[in-house]
Amino acid sequence: MFKKILVANRGEIACRVMRTAKRMGIATVAVYSDADARAPHVMMADESVRLGPAPAAQSYLDPELILTAARATGADCIHPGYGFLSERESFARACADAGIAFVGPPPNAIAAMGDKIESKKLAQAAGVNVVPGFLGEIADTEHAVRIASDIGYPVMMKASAGGGGKGMRLAWSEQDVREGFEATKREGLASFGDDRVFIEKFIESPRHIEIQVLGDRHGNIVYLGERECSIQRRHQKVVEEAPSPFVTPAMRKAMGEQAVALARAVGYHSAGTVELIVSGADVTGESFYFLEMNTRLQVEHPVTEEITGLDLVEQMLRVAAGEPLAFTQDDVKLTGWSIENRVYAEDPYRGFLPSTGRLTRYDPARTGDNDGVRTRVDDGVVEGGEVSMFYDPMIAKLITWAPTREAAIDAQVAALDRFELAGVGNNIDFLSAIMQHPRFRAGALTTGFIAEEYPEGFHGAPADAALLRQLAAIAVVVDLEQSYRARSIDGQLGKQAPPSTERVVTIGEHRFDISVDGYDGGLLVNIDGDVPLDVVLHWRPSQRVVTARIDGTELTARVARTIGGWKLTARGASHVVRVLPPHVAALTRHMIEKVPPDLSRFLLCPMPGLLTRVEVAEGQKVEAGQPLAVVEAMKMENILRAERPGTVARIAHAAGDSLAVDAVIMEFE
Repeated sequence: MFKKILVANRGEIACRVMRTAKRMGIATVAVYSDADARAPHVMMADESVRLGPAPAAQSYLDPELILTAARATGADCIHPGYGFLSERESFARACADAGIAFVGPPPNAIAAMGDKIESKKLAQAAGVNVVPGFLGEIADTEHAVRIASDIGYPVMMKASAGGGGKGMRLAWSEQDVREGFEATKREGLASFGDDRVFIEKFIESPRHIEIQVLGDRHGNIVYLGERECSIQRRHQKVVEEAPSPFVTPAMRKAMGEQAVALARAVGYHSAGTVELIVSGADVTGESFYFLEMNTRLQVEHPVTEEITGLDLVEQMLRVAAGEPLAFTQDDVKLTGWSIENRVYAEDPYRGFLPSTGRLTRYDPARTGDNDGVRTRVDDGVVEGGEVSMFYDPMIAKLITWAPTREAAIDAQVAALDRFELAGVGNNIDFLSAIMQHPRFRAGALTTGFIAEEYPEGFHGAPADAALLRQLAAIAVVVDLEQSYRARSIDGQLGKQAPPSTERVVTIGEHRFDISVDGYDGGLLVNIDGDVPLDVVLHWRPSQRVVTARIDGTELTARVARTIGGWKLTARGASHVVRVLPPHVAALTRHMIEKVPPDLSRFLLCPMPGLLTRVEVAEGQKVEAGQPLAVVEAMKMENILRAERPGTVARIAHAAGDSLAVDAVIMEFE
């Protein structure tokens, strides 16, 4: 076994690899850019080496810097994690030339599967189902339009070397191809150094299923079941689960055997993933097609670990060290259900715009095992750390395991309620809303789920009458507890009679008249004269999370003080709850509401980024939906379009300008 491992990555995957290495008694080496000098993966490692400035091209993506660090520290193996150099054939060969083991597949397998055009040809030859499409060289936009027309719309344009949702455009018409083909080429070149694009038929109502394969250097290859990865936004996965609620044992066997056949055809060893697309309309489950093979560890690998009991990083290390697999296909058993949610630094309330900044509060409330349910957090950040514009916006992965899918989902909802994250926009509310959505809970998933269920954007999970009553009860008890503490500090308690416990609570347009009575086991909260709620509250002033047991049901909420009340965040939405004594509430009815300023005449930059193109000129008339400008953030191009017809009065910035969030790009008459 290896003596020392260098992890050529950062963030949560670097920490993930190091945890296994330390358990196996292998010394660890971290590498870092200037932006990551005090990052958790650096603090965790036994040794660390600076690579260079923050941009990935000058640090994590420079193979020679990585190899120099490995030589200097005496590392005898390198684990690439995912992203960066993990699927670069030249890096795997450079490791071999330097006499350092590469923890991954052989270079020829990376080369064969890294080129999406060539990989589809190999898959066809290996007897794997492939999506109909054009796999040759595409000369220009006009050529792309002709190809798309021949295939038949809708089609998907993909960068040949793409991955992680980058370099992909869905086209429903010729106009979409004309607008998106060059952008797809640019994203492929910027992210992967390869601007080749291929076009294939888009399978409507698709499900995204992937098969985890694992092979050793002795010809043994197994598949470890499937993962359902259909919940995606802009082709980037958001939620993953294992197994899939759609896949039958017969489908699993057919998919797995084809995945193994492909791996065997390219001489594959180590962990890898064969991605498939399945038509959700196909009730037989026989029409599945090869998409690509990822020759690395996947972001979503923890759900496979949870249902198989295997540590995939450990298996990769053992394979790289020349050990044979210690089990066969018949030994692989899938137990229970696991779900992973990706917590991103993005604002779902503003169109999922990327967010950067400092984590002023970070507490994922790790719980471990509890009543037969496991909760796991894989992360690489700490409170006070910074989410940078230079790297992927994923903050953490929240993983739950339970005996059943329903229990695993419920565990996710509870864990998301406890997850404290402040300082950057985040998608925690959105993830909770998905977990509660009836369609998700029914397992009726497609890659269009988010677009179909949130066509007007995300505005918070809906709250039913029962939840609003529970939040109102919590807010009143919290308010009384805060008031009691304040009076005890300034000495007002004394022998005075206790203050009134009557309150008027408003949540949006909902109003509740509430009074509170105490008893030995907790509190009785009377709401609008209905049957009182039995409330036992666990909270003290200054705590940011409140847990309540209401009529025997537990509810956790994140809590913050606001003027005249509290902000409670639970079950996928934040609610401003005003709590006032009755006589004060009567006075507030006559207060004038402040109207926010009208910004509809301005095109504002929705995220920090680089203005790469301005598509219109001053004085030009524009129509609704017309492209106005393009902003690049985190290597993704974002087209900003006109919301309504109008005339451009002023353009405030030019292509090449770096913009802050809400910077005015242009003004309309």
